[in-house]
Amino acid sequence: MSQPRPASPAKLVIGFLVGEKSLARGIMDALGETFGALDLVSPWLRFEYTDYYAREMGAPLYRRMLAYKQLVPQDALPDVKHATNRLETRYALDGRRRVNIDPGVLLRERFVLATGKNFAHRIYLGRSIYADLTLVYRRGGFQTLPWTYPDYADARLQAFLMRARQKLAHDLKAIAGGPSEAPPD
Repeated sequence: MSQPRPASPAKLVIGFLVGEKSLARGIMDALGETFGALDLVSPWLRFEYTDYYAREMGAPLYRRMLAYKQLVPQDALPDVKHATNRLETRYALDGRRRVNIDPGVLLRERFVLATGKNFAHRIYLGRSIYADLTLVYRRGGFQTLPWTYPDYADARLQAFLMRARQKLAHDLKAIAGGPSEAPPD
């Protein structure tokens, strides 16, 4: 019989898509007001995997990934998704989004995105939000799954997640009372 144990805290990772890079500072500031200080920021990544967002948001689109210093409980994901949805609405113009925000939680063994859309591989978390198991970590790297979005399969985005995973490992070690050395940059 398995014995329930408290879940490990997770690294909050938020990606956002914009057509207007000039919106990024305001979006990042608003996210910081809600989720605290940043730990890592990715370079801009060109989003060229689908034209799904082009009609609403225009083209070209750019993605930026953010990882936050403060670890979060894994079950905070529905609250985080609702907060990011409110921010998307705040930035909308004439009923059209100008930013798409994708929050997720990173653990040593997986990366999970939040979504409001049900599908066969998604697990309901409550409050109309589902968990999308996006990547699993094994054999020294992230492994894609048949449903992994193409941008999360990209080596540049996964390199960012590897850096965030290193920071997470350092943070978890510090919480457990292990020797604390400077985390890798």
